[in-house]
Amino acid sequence: MKKVSEFNLFRAFRSRNYTLYFIGRAVSQFGTWMQRTAVVWLVYSLTQSAFLIGMTIFCEIFPSFLFSVAGGVAADRYDRYRIIRITQVASMIQSVGLAALAFSGHNVVWAILVLSVLLGIINAFDVPARQSLINDVVADKADLPNALALTTATASLAQLLGPALAGIVLSTFGAPICFLLNAATFGAVIVSLLLMTLPAHQPKRTERHALAEFAEGFRYLTERRDIGTMILMLGIVSLLVLPYNTVLPIFAKVIFKGDASTFGYINSFVGVGSVVGTIYLASRSPQAPIKKILLVSTLLLAGGLIAFAETTRLPLALFWAVWMGFGSIAQYTVSNIFVQSESAPHMRGRVIGILLMAIFGMIPLGSLLVGAVSERIGAPATVLGQGIIASVVAVGFAPALWGKPGRRR
Repeated sequence: MKKVSEFNLFRAFRSRNYTLYFIGRAVSQFGTWMQRTAVVWLVYSLTQSAFLIGMTIFCEIFPSFLFSVAGGVAADRYDRYRIIRITQVASMIQSVGLAALAFSGHNVVWAILVLSVLLGIINAFDVPARQSLINDVVADKADLPNALALTTATASLAQLLGPALAGIVLSTFGAPICFLLNAATFGAVIVSLLLMTLPAHQPKRTERHALAEFAEGFRYLTERRDIGTMILMLGIVSLLVLPYNTVLPIFAKVIFKGDASTFGYINSFVGVGSVVGTIYLASRSPQAPIKKILLVSTLLLAGGLIAFAETTRLPLALFWAVWMGFGSIAQYTVSNIFVQSESAPHMRGRVIGILLMAIFGMIPLGSLLVGAVSERIGAPATVLGQGIIASVVAVGFAPALWGKPGRRR
């Protein structure tokens, strides 16, 4: 029985290249969450503005939406291995820039926003290439869903521990150290890439314009309506529900009368739920009804948000944060697994690019919306409304999530 369990949960590690990929990304994700926590807390400490928290998230994510067309086409057309090496170096430079700004004592909000925009542009090329590369580093394609879930688990574990560690570092050493630690973690990705053994890249010869190729991806989704419907649902949830993290600093400081450590703890308990969710998804049977899992997870997210909004006691709020994390991580993970498993190989990079548009285009707009609404009606009422919206979305998409998968092309 033990062997079967280990095979189900960790079978993707049979691929050496994937193991190297996993280790590099795991280390880097810890630094990423430390930096995100430090940036949001720094901006809120300087401005006391929920709207500017939303603006900070907008500046990091929305550029990824604007450049997602180029990023998705590049992942299909060029060497993904080389793209990732370039983006890791660029991300390291961006983190060092944040650290230099914070060390100088000139914590100018506009400069932080500019550097966030730079990171968003980098991620527009990094994420499609990195997600598509998983198909290249997994030797047995039957292990792909497991590899995708385990990869997401690294981000979930980092979301669990990274913010808590960031809270300690912020309180003890300050934001610059968080940024420098993140810069150092990109070295792990670069080393893991250098140790991989991959087939030589075969350049894709085409005279078609990048926009024409990307438009083909949208036409493909009209044929595969099951994939298109799931991406549409993700876009709605990303706009109206997932940006609840925009107001978490307000809960930490105003509702629970805490500090940076309190903010880190809330994020970490959201991460607990994310870890549990990704472990469940990684260990599931390949025959599991993945679309039904998405529906149930959306309802859990709705319930967690409503309960979190209604409590004023931190321990109870942390309990509900776990449910929020479980429901949140399934939105992207399930959609990513379904898209990568069901998309035709020659369309995969572009469909992933469209999937990322649903995240990078909607979450930053949602962050601005949530920040603005929160300043008018308060953080608890805003999160309560998001929970209600999540319930409505789940009910509305229930018939489609019970449908049969479309025909592969």
